[in-house]
Amino acid sequence: MTQALALSPEGQLKLVIFDCDGVLVDSEQTCCRISAEEARAVGLNIPAENAVDEFSGMALPEIQKDIEKKTGKSLGPDWANRVQKRFVEAMKNGVEPIDGVHAMLDGVKKLGVPVRVGSNSSIEEMDAKFIATDMTHYFTNRVHSARDMGVPKPRPDVYLHAAEQEGVSPANCVVLEDSNTGARAAVDAGMMCVLLRPGTEPVPDWPNLVRIRHLSEFVPLLQKALQSQG
Repeated sequence: MTQALALSPEGQLKLVIFDCDGVLVDSEQTCCRISAEEARAVGLNIPAENAVDEFSGMALPEIQKDIEKKTGKSLGPDWANRVQKRFVEAMKNGVEPIDGVHAMLDGVKKLGVPVRVGSNSSIEEMDAKFIATDMTHYFTNRVHSARDMGVPKPRPDVYLHAAEQEGVSPANCVVLEDSNTGARAAVDAGMMCVLLRPGTEPVPDWPNLVRIRHLSEFVPLLQKALQSQG
C-alpha cells in the first residue's frame, strides 16, 4: 500500500527540505552567468541573457559534460573545482535573498516543522551564501550537498539522504524547488514537491507537484495540511 504524501489529509508532514538557489538565495543568475562565461571561453556562444535558460538547476559536472559535448573539447579534470571557487568568491562579494524568504522561514519555524537544505551547490558555496544573506542560523548542521555527495540532481539521493538524517519517510517530506531538475529529484524520491514558479512559466505535468508563485504562499499551504492532519 502506497503511503499518503505529506500534504494530504491522510499523510503526515514531518520535514520540509529546501533547495538553495532560486528558493532561498538569488544566486542562480550569478552562477549561470559565470558558467556562460566559461562556455564562451572555449568557443560556445551562450549570451549572458540566455545563461539561466541554458544552465538552470544543473550541477557543475553536468555543465562540464554539456559544454564538452557541444564543443568537442575537454575542459580538464580540475574545471568544476576551479569554477566552484569562482562561485564561492562571487557569493562572498554579494548575493541577495529571495523576496520574502526570512518571513517564510520564520513562519515554518513557528509551525514547528523541522527543515533541511538539499542542493546541487557545495557546502562551501552554501555557507558563503547563507552568511551573506543572514540565514545560517536556520540551518545549522542541516545542510546537504548533492555535489559533495557526487550524485547531483536530478538524482534523488540528496533528498533521500536528508530524510534519512531526519529519521523520517520520504512520504513525510515536502520539498520546495524552483527548477525542473530539482523537482524531478524530489518526485523521484517519493516526496511531495512544491514548485516556486511565476504564473507565466509552465510547470511539468508530473504527479505530486504543486505550484506556488511567491514564497508568501508556502506557509499557508503547510498550515492547511497540518490542520487537515489534526
